[in-house]
Amino acid sequence: MKKNQDKAGVKEIARRAKVSIATVDRVIHNRSGVSAKTKEKINAIIREMNYQPNVLAQRLALASRGLIRLAVLLPVISEETEFWQAPLDGVNKAEGEIRQYGIHIERFFFDQNDQQSFARQVKRIEQYKPEGLMFSPTFADDSIQLIRFCEQEEIPYVLINSDIPGFDRQCYIGPELFHSGYLAAQLIHYCIADDQKVLLVNIAQEIDSNHAILRKEEGFRQYYKDYIPKGAILPFNTTQTDYASVAQKLEKLMRQETGIGAIFVTNSRVSLVASWLEKQGMKDILLIGYDFLKDNVDWLKKGMIDFLICEKPQEQGYRGVMTLFQNLVYSATIEKEYLMPIDIITKENYLFYRN
Repeated sequence: MKKNQDKAGVKEIARRAKVSIATVDRVIHNRSGVSAKTKEKINAIIREMNYQPNVLAQRLALASRGLIRLAVLLPVISEETEFWQAPLDGVNKAEGEIRQYGIHIERFFFDQNDQQSFARQVKRIEQYKPEGLMFSPTFADDSIQLIRFCEQEEIPYVLINSDIPGFDRQCYIGPELFHSGYLAAQLIHYCIADDQKVLLVNIAQEIDSNHAILRKEEGFRQYYKDYIPKGAILPFNTTQTDYASVAQKLEKLMRQETGIGAIFVTNSRVSLVASWLEKQGMKDILLIGYDFLKDNVDWLKKGMIDFLICEKPQEQGYRGVMTLFQNLVYSATIEKEYLMPIDIITKENYLFYRN
């Protein structure tokens, strides 16, 4: 009965759109060969009719074509890149739920401090030619090359955690970076006097090409322009990410500057600053940074970090994979943008937070 109803639904959509049943089938299953205008017309009728394809028939069709191969490209997990364990956990969780549908996820990893390692993985993915791809676009030029490949091969793709500025991508799942930085400045404004200085800290081997860091900084500075135009923001940039180098530069700057009331670290390396502040006995400086990592949470509990801003990286990985799955198996439309909440974590509520 359901099968007949499904056929009748497709026929009715074709009749209303004045196209063939084959054209409707191409749109439902997200295949090529249909103009954008016709595709939109058919999708509008599908939404109007609240048409739901026969799930059983789709599962049988899926079984007949074998595995659907998805590719995931993320930074390799290390002590320095602990953040990326959370998105990977999200990928693993999604895989456990959809493996029964014939989904296989191939994982590719790169060194986020090495552009060449990213480029090598891009070539491997192009050779692998997956049915769907999720990745973090750490290096913009290579990421755009990978996106062009996906578009040429009609491979759906999802970007997570960081977007590519000024680029019309298919889907982005992650934080709104500008507002994340804007929020950090607002928190500082609540906590310190307007005449106190703020140290804005970027600690990364790549800063000038790191869209996530730069966009947060832009949002932070915009808040000051909007509400504290005479407030003093002191820049602190270092491409040396080891503790000894960061500590040496902090000590030099602190000898030169007075009246610093707060420090904003634009990424998860806020623990380096917390460690240095504790050793100097500077517990009265407000410290804000990012990400629900073990070291950061430990410093949060000690009171050296006042606020952690978190953006649900595990959910990003999970939702990225499920978006590809829903599109490939059920022909669901891919949302162009799905923004994560910007969560503020303190030592009073960290026990209840989940990435």
